[in-house]
Amino acid sequence: MTDAKRTVPPAPDGEAAEVFFGDRLVQEDEKTPLVRDLFQSVAGRYDLMNDLMSAGIHRLWKDTMVETMNLRPGQRLLDVAGGTGDIAFRVLKRLDALGHAPATTEAAAGPDVVVCDLTPGMLAVGRDRAIDRGRLQGLAWVCGNAESLPLPKRSVEGYSIAFGLRNVTHIDRALSEAYRVLKPGGRFVCLEFSRVVLPLLDRLYRRYSDSVLPSLGGLVAGDREAYSYLIESIRRFPPQDELSARIAAAGFSRVRYRNLSAGIAAIHSAWRL
Repeated sequence: MTDAKRTVPPAPDGEAAEVFFGDRLVQEDEKTPLVRDLFQSVAGRYDLMNDLMSAGIHRLWKDTMVETMNLRPGQRLLDVAGGTGDIAFRVLKRLDALGHAPATTEAAAGPDVVVCDLTPGMLAVGRDRAIDRGRLQGLAWVCGNAESLPLPKRSVEGYSIAFGLRNVTHIDRALSEAYRVLKPGGRFVCLEFSRVVLPLLDRLYRRYSDSVLPSLGGLVAGDREAYSYLIESIRRFPPQDELSARIAAAGFSRVRYRNLSAGIAAIHSAWRL
């Protein structure tokens, strides 16, 4: 098992910094293309793998995330790293239940949900799902990086990111961008794998991650290496309290987190006031 406490050595003056991509060090400017290529390779089986890896529990986590956002009709959401549409479709369903009718043309009022993802293949899956569901209004699909969002400042009331923050090269830059695009009074919500708080469950979860998930990724998605990377990215992600502190450092207020399934995942929420 990889030691998750292993740190990146400082770069000598004048040399490019190195960052972790899974368990290996790469040049800082190499990570984003590597992440894009990884998700491009698994895009077609990504949602199926989520169901298999979590026994469907990720669906309940995402439902809880959308409830936490509590988006209201007339408010616009930016969903980052949400290419396949899992969060976007849940939000639109909630808005439907509240009696909201999306504009018949984007020019009329703009989309209710802007889905931004680094990977064209993930966005293609989401667009296809939207067409299959007859969701032709209320959505916009944008290819972009969480660290440099292609949206103007103070342009959305909600920002969500589910299982994407751990894949960015610079977490603090992504958090600053989230703050930038939110309007005053806007809400930030992040769903991410986190630190298990029950020792026995933590040991079982690690054993399952090491022995089952890479094999499952190879069998179903055809990419064992991709799911080995995802396991390491989970282990290197900041624990709940540390991430909360970094969200606050980005300027957010009323930072909170809620553990799901004993901390296998956690929802972090905050406000731009």
